[in-house]
Amino acid sequence: MDEALEKIPQLARLGVEFIEQPLAKNDWDGMKVLFEKSPLPLYADESCVFEQDVEKCHGHFHGINIKLTKCSGITPALRMIRKARELNLKVMMGSMNECTIGSAAIAHFLPQIDHVDMDGPLLLSEDAASGIQFDFGKVTISNQPGMGITLL
Repeated sequence: MDEALEKIPQLARLGVEFIEQPLAKNDWDGMKVLFEKSPLPLYADESCVFEQDVEKCHGHFHGINIKLTKCSGITPALRMIRKARELNLKVMMGSMNECTIGSAAIAHFLPQIDHVDMDGPLLLSEDAASGIQFDFGKVTISNQPGMGITLL
C-alpha cells in the first residue's frame, strides 16, 4: 500500500486517468485507505468478478471493471452495471484475450459504460470472426444484425 500511496500522485502528474486494481484483491483495508487518499479514481478488477462483489467495492473503489468472460456473461454484466450505478460507481468493461466475438459483445455495452478495453483481437495472431475494425483508437462496429460478426 505504501508504494501505491507514493506512486499514484506521480502517475496523476503524468496524466494517468485512473488506476486499476492497485492492491491484492482481498486487501479491503488497504483499498479503503487508498480510496480516501488517491488523487486518481481507483477501479476494481480482480476484487469485482461476480455480481455480489459490486456492493463490496462501494467505499473502496471509484469504479469497477467488468469482464464478460469472468462474470459469466451478458445478463450478469447488465445486473452489475445496474448495481454499480445505484452505488454511484463508474463502470469499465474490459477484455483479456477475447477474439472479435467477445469484443463485439462488449461493443453492445458502450452506451452504458464509462470506459472500455476491447482490444483483445489486436493481441491475437489469428481471429475467429470479423466485424470490428480498429483504427488507432477508433473502433467501428458492423451494422449487420445480431452481434454484427461473421465467423471465419
